[in-house]
Amino acid sequence: MQIFGSTIGDAVSLNVDRVKGDKLFLYTHKTGVAVNTILPPFVLKALEAIPKVTESHFFWDGRNKLETIVGSWRRRLAKLFELAEVSKGHAHRFRDTFAVELLLTNTPIERVSVLLGHQSVRITEKHYSPWVRARQEQLEADLRHSWELDPVSILETKGTPEVHGKNERIN
Repeated sequence: MQIFGSTIGDAVSLNVDRVKGDKLFLYTHKTGVAVNTILPPFVLKALEAIPKVTESHFFWDGRNKLETIVGSWRRRLAKLFELAEVSKGHAHRFRDTFAVELLLTNTPIERVSVLLGHQSVRITEKHYSPWVRARQEQLEADLRHSWELDPVSILETKGTPEVHGKNERIN
């Protein structure tokens, strides 16, 4: 699971001073939305252990174009996906996994939207609504309830010999 739902650009350009204790605070490059989250201990340990590209950045020198280094990381990840035999692997898959895992554990979509740095929850809904478990369960319950009241469904279930052993007429 991705740890903080960032875009590859936000992850690659992560500035050292954005991590304070177990907290991460940044403004997303794409939308400028503030994201304030926590990082698990194993991530903090890994960030401390890796050699930083510069004193101020973990994965980027801060001087070259961000698009260049993002492209480099995309190619590295593509090679990794290929070696791991992950079909259709791409960097955004980590972000998708982050969002879906949160939604499957009943984290409200409004909170997932904030963690993804979306400007509006409508963007999150557009991409991730199918994974909102509570919403799907409610939709299914609504359909079942509707079928219980539907005259055609009633005829199909209550008027069949399989259900009652004989044909019943429903008025």
